[in-house]
Amino acid sequence: MSEDYFRSLSKFFQRQGAALAAAIAFYTCFPIPLSWTLEFRGIARFAPVIGILIGGILGLMDGGLSLLGCPVLTRSVLVIVTGIGITGGLHLDGAMDAADGLAVADPNRRLEVMADSVTGAFGVMAAIAIVLLKVAALSDITADRGLILMAVAGWGRWGQLVAIARYPYLKATGKGAFHKDTPYSSWDLVPGVLMLMGLSGILMILHPQRWLVAVGLALGGSAIAILIGAWFNARLGGHTGDTYGAVVEWTEAFLLVLVVALQG
Repeated sequence: MSEDYFRSLSKFFQRQGAALAAAIAFYTCFPIPLSWTLEFRGIARFAPVIGILIGGILGLMDGGLSLLGCPVLTRSVLVIVTGIGITGGLHLDGAMDAADGLAVADPNRRLEVMADSVTGAFGVMAAIAIVLLKVAALSDITADRGLILMAVAGWGRWGQLVAIARYPYLKATGKGAFHKDTPYSSWDLVPGVLMLMGLSGILMILHPQRWLVAVGLALGGSAIAILIGAWFNARLGGHTGDTYGAVVEWTEAFLLVLVVALQG
């Protein structure tokens, strides 16, 4: 193979590494060395990967607390709160703002209300509902919690990628506007689907008797992620950074509830 080929391959991996580092910097509170090169264009493609990474960290934390004898309810609260902390509340804040905006009867004022930094009553209620749903559902999940946390966090962010790729952005500026600087296609959704389907496959291999949960994570996760993004689009005529966050939070909450229902 020619030297030019290896040079091009090296540049490709450098760009992907810079984009992954930028995705970590944007979607989490993890510190990134100042010497690292960050490329924010197209980082939404890495959102499902970041979700799986966050879910894996939460799963390890949950397993460690279990070994220490921590009760399941306390573990579940700590895991959910840690998940909020890892993201700096980025997605939960968006869900709160989206709830405040959608509560306004006048459609022409919804974006204005969502941009207001003051949290209203509907935003607070949405946050309480999301956290309670997650904690209650996770407390009722008795097995494979680590894999399930990875899948749930991954599908939530895959749903965000679907919303970014499929629907228009409603504001000229905003915390999510830069996502639209890069064109996305249906092919950008495929890697995330394959990784998340792989998690369901691992679950099915490890515990064949839990095949219904594995299938539910795959089919239910994709369906919930797509439908929630479509619902926000139907209500607003597009998306904003706040609704991107809301897609993540509500997908995670509803998918956890679905897993509880399927495990019997």
